[in-house]
Amino acid sequence: MLPLERQQQILKYVRNNTATTISDLAKHFNVHEATVRRDIRSLVKKRLLIRTHGGVMIDEEVHSEPPFQERTTVQYEEKSRIGKQAAELIKDGENIILDSGTTTLHIANAIIHRKNITVITNDINIAAILRSAKSIKVIVTGGTLFPDSFMLNGMITDEVLGTLHVHKAFLGTPALHHKKGLTHFDEYLVSAKRGMIRAAKQVIVVADHTKIGSVSLHKVAGIKQIDDIVTGKEAEGLDLHLWEEQGVRIHLA
Repeated sequence: MLPLERQQQILKYVRNNTATTISDLAKHFNVHEATVRRDIRSLVKKRLLIRTHGGVMIDEEVHSEPPFQERTTVQYEEKSRIGKQAAELIKDGENIILDSGTTTLHIANAIIHRKNITVITNDINIAAILRSAKSIKVIVTGGTLFPDSFMLNGMITDEVLGTLHVHKAFLGTPALHHKKGLTHFDEYLVSAKRGMIRAAKQVIVVADHTKIGSVSLHKVAGIKQIDDIVTGKEAEGLDLHLWEEQGVRIHLA
């Protein structure tokens, strides 16, 4: 088993068991404890696990995110699959919102050859990807530029979003919980996401499996405001039925 695959399996195992020890993980995956420790160091560095005395547990509280450039490489293959799966939910002729984020970037890549779509985004990177798409109209919200991520946010962004009515909004998030809903650690980014939700007939959250089960400080949306979740097949076994029981459609990529 490759290290990345084993680390994903370790995350799934810890989520299902709440907390566990290094010894238990080594026995379960039939590897040396030193190998497990290397995997744990990598997962802790990515803020996916926290250490306990003699073991590890899932850190459900999300307080921050790695820098944008680092996030573009984390779970890259999964995010690419999510982008392609989410693109299948978009019909020709629709008006959509693409939230700023590393996962929504992959949606933009997946629709570049589609026809007669209008994309509204607060992400300069997404606009740049779609600039050569002949049959896609791109509207950039405007707003205050975050130079590290090329995201636009603030009062101007909120005002533009308040004038829109779209078929679908695709939102990214650092935290998604079956009881707490969609949450974020940065209060400055909450308003735009809420504006996207109000503007859309259908709200679709795109998030890799590491975001599911996590909670952050500020509530963006309740469960009843989310129509669909697109995530990776790695999320199998993460109590996805709890979402489906509340009417949320789950799409595994």
